[in-house]
Amino acid sequence: DNNNKYFSCTHAAKVGKTSLIMSLVSEEFPDEVPLRAEEITIPADVTPERVPTHIVDYSEAEQSDEQLYQEISKVMLILCFVYAVIPVTSHWIPLINDRTDKDSRVPLILVGNKSDLVEHSSMETILPIMNQYQDIETCVECSAKNLKNISELFYYAQKAVLHPTGPLYCPEEKELKPSCIKSLTRIFKVSDLDNDGVLNDNELNFFQRTCFNTPLAPQALEDVKNVVKRNMSDGVKDNGLTLKGFLFLHTLFIQRGRHETTWTVLRRFGYDDDLELTQEYLFPLLKIPPDCTTELNHNAYLFLQSVFDKHDKDRDCALSPEEVKDLFKVFPYMPWGPDVNNTVCTNDQGWINVSGVPLPVDVSVTRLLTTYLDVQRSLEYLGYLGYSIICEQESQAAAITVTRNKRIDLQKKQTQRSVFRCNVLGARGSGEEWVPPGLPGKLLRQMRIREDHKSFYAISTTYVYGQEKYLVGTCHNVKSFICDARISTSSRRRTSPVDVVCLVYDVNNPRSFEYAAKVYKQYFIDSKTPCVVIAAKSDLHEVRQHYSLSPHEFCRKHKLHPPQPFTCNTTEAPSKDIYTRLTTMAMYPHMAQADLKNSTFWLRASVGATVFAVLGFAMYRALLKQR
Repeated sequence: DNNNKYFSCTHAAKVGKTSLIMSLVSEEFPDEVPLRAEEITIPADVTPERVPTHIVDYSEAEQSDEQLYQEISKVMLILCFVYAVIPVTSHWIPLINDRTDKDSRVPLILVGNKSDLVEHSSMETILPIMNQYQDIETCVECSAKNLKNISELFYYAQKAVLHPTGPLYCPEEKELKPSCIKSLTRIFKVSDLDNDGVLNDNELNFFQRTCFNTPLAPQALEDVKNVVKRNMSDGVKDNGLTLKGFLFLHTLFIQRGRHETTWTVLRRFGYDDDLELTQEYLFPLLKIPPDCTTELNHNAYLFLQSVFDKHDKDRDCALSPEEVKDLFKVFPYMPWGPDVNNTVCTNDQGWINVSGVPLPVDVSVTRLLTTYLDVQRSLEYLGYLGYSIICEQESQAAAITVTRNKRIDLQKKQTQRSVFRCNVLGARGSGEEWVPPGLPGKLLRQMRIREDHKSFYAISTTYVYGQEKYLVGTCHNVKSFICDARISTSSRRRTSPVDVVCLVYDVNNPRSFEYAAKVYKQYFIDSKTPCVVIAAKSDLHEVRQHYSLSPHEFCRKHKLHPPQPFTCNTTEAPSKDIYTRLTTMAMYPHMAQADLKNSTFWLRASVGATVFAVLGFAMYRALLKQR
């Protein structure tokens, strides 16, 4: 916890531990020194790092070694070993960390007190000790009597806690630790805005402003690159800093005692003391009221488009498997499964093309569906990609638009939403497949999709009155246009509201329509959700359905649009008309019902007028005969 720091002064007697604490607090050397000082808390506003500091003293006369170990095991984050500069001994250093677990050891600081009694420094004697024990962060010589380096001592103690060396650097190997290299590599890739493998001057300046709120002067940039050039041959390329050069600079910072520089960079990019991305960074607070949905806003679309362009190295408007792997190197795991290519648009090779992005969209993998159906996953993915850093936003939540309540949309008879959900329901095996426009039907027929490559969702881009909209098709088979109607009312998970429903039947199966009709009567007959009946496999011979009403009669009775024919058995992609119709009905459910009522009224009116005209003409002829 960086908000509270606990320090302890230990261990030998008569070295001035208590005097150091009292000199710090009173800013003068005490005339009388107790055996042990009381626990002291220094407020955050008087410390350089702006964190409260708790100082705990230790007295060999009053406390046993076992009590010391118990004190350390509580909340200790830093130990200050105080020794008198004459004589210098080190037998007590292993006593602490030999009794603690390796992963929970605390950083140590050596404090050489009573420097006022000697004219020479003890550093030559201390340096071998520091090299022997890697837990020692630094060494400070001071004098409680002359108040020499008293404030500096506790500053270095705070620094050792806030900017520890342990997670970053291995003194024995004199190199960065693997976890540090992994974190800095992700930071490098996020900062490499054009993905050319080097940080040019513009990218270095952006990185500098992002982390330290100030740009680098041109000469300072050249000085940095010259330092790298002098120490390694492949640290600078095309006048830009390579990954190796970037890692070398941070190694140099740490070796020169400037750990805070590396820690500032790590924390700006969301890392905690264990070099893991924090929950606060990945999942910022986002309030979503009931009956509202979430969408990526325009700035997020632009960001994801830039991510696509950045990794489309061959400029073919599609991401090859190698390019996808390169894109997800900033992720701790591979977020896309084999089902992704069966959910969004792809090119002839099955690669995600530019119309298949924006990226996050699904429930369990990445795509535009993610934002709509699982906004927390979308926030996480945007965090890995560095959205808040690149777009200079407070968090990824700035990328999300929370739509207004659907009831308000219905009242106002208009909506600003861009993504709409369509549930596709029907008997198993009774239809074709949900195909996003652009996926060739020929390719689809040649594909035999394995079970583990299937997705419950597919997304289509449509245009309604010139506006780009997205229709999310939901079913239980990867592009299957027909699926089991498994409507769950007991799920605790928040689900996105359904905007339009497809009831699908197979024109070539006489028992297919009965299932769709029962689903409608059981779940949607009294619902305000628009429903459309789809006559699937319309390229086959249509047979009579074993139901009391024909599909057309059923639709007429329940004031639904006539069944819409649909087939994938073509050499070209299926017509986009069905997607446009569904999206339009989702956007304007009141218009769909009104149009249907109007069409029913005019149908009745026209039939009545026809009958009246026929009867009138018959009567007219009868009158003529009588004359």
